[in-house]
Amino acid sequence: MVNILVVALISFIIFGHSLETQAASAAKKIVIAHAAMNARVGPLWVAKEQGFFAKSGIDAEMIFVRGAPILVAALTSGDIDIGYTGGTAVVGANVEGADLKILAAFTNRVTYDLVVRPSIKRPEELRGKKFGVQSIGGTVWMGAILGLEHLGLDPVRDNINLMAIGDQTILTQALAAGTIDATVLDGVASRHLHERGFPILAEFSKLNLPILSLSIVAREPYIQKNPVVLENVMRAVIEGAAFSLSPAQKPATLRILQKHLKISDREAEEGFKDMVIGLDRKPYPSPEGMRNIQRLMKLRNPKVEKLKVEQLIDDRILRKLDQSGFIDQLYVKYGVK
Repeated sequence: MVNILVVALISFIIFGHSLETQAASAAKKIVIAHAAMNARVGPLWVAKEQGFFAKSGIDAEMIFVRGAPILVAALTSGDIDIGYTGGTAVVGANVEGADLKILAAFTNRVTYDLVVRPSIKRPEELRGKKFGVQSIGGTVWMGAILGLEHLGLDPVRDNINLMAIGDQTILTQALAAGTIDATVLDGVASRHLHERGFPILAEFSKLNLPILSLSIVAREPYIQKNPVVLENVMRAVIEGAAFSLSPAQKPATLRILQKHLKISDREAEEGFKDMVIGLDRKPYPSPEGMRNIQRLMKLRNPKVEKLKVEQLIDDRILRKLDQSGFIDQLYVKYGVK
């Protein structure tokens, strides 16, 4: 009898270990790429480091791609499975024949601050000045255009020279050095410059200027073949967002931001503020934001006007998760209001 029990116990242990091995090997390996490097990428990093992807059966490899066009090229070629990028890149790719869809958008409005040289006191003083953006036609450029429109300014009419300078680090340096007169920046950079005497003429995050940024994007064939995988990815990233916004989990989130952005304690605090301001609690892609992208992109590429941009949104998985109560339950769990 003792021998039988020993054999049974060993068999149980071996069987249990076998199940664990099978479960681990069953995790779906995917590659997720992001082109932005700011605090609003936090939900991705948190989902990875807090084990939310693993919990959902996803073995996620995160890569940073410098520039949305390169990310889109890798996505359409199949080198990456999912992109975390803006609606601008999706519209630009689809007008050239790609088949990308936006499944969710965690930022649906302009979140930048308008920062200027100390000599500039009013928006109208931007006329005839040099305005730095990351790239002409990109998301930062569009945010700048929408912000200027809100202030009653038109770059062409008012002779505002929009210059492609580089990413936000380079834009910050260019403004500090006097190479440009104005730019739009995330709060973590704008507040730092403000302390050095550079005025913030407008906080566009406090307005409703619709534009899609930081979206979950995939090719339509991949969506059709992998609906369960994408649902699990969405579960993980949405939990990453809820965790990131949780007051109780703030210390862990700050550590993750510091690690990935290589920033100081203070800068992580500022990044956390940007995340709280910029992340939508329910990441439904905004059709109005897509229409703004189309309106501005067609100024440079008339073919964009032919796109039905609303059809580039596929929020079926998001609606399923929302209607099930999954999203609301997460925010209750993490104490996010």
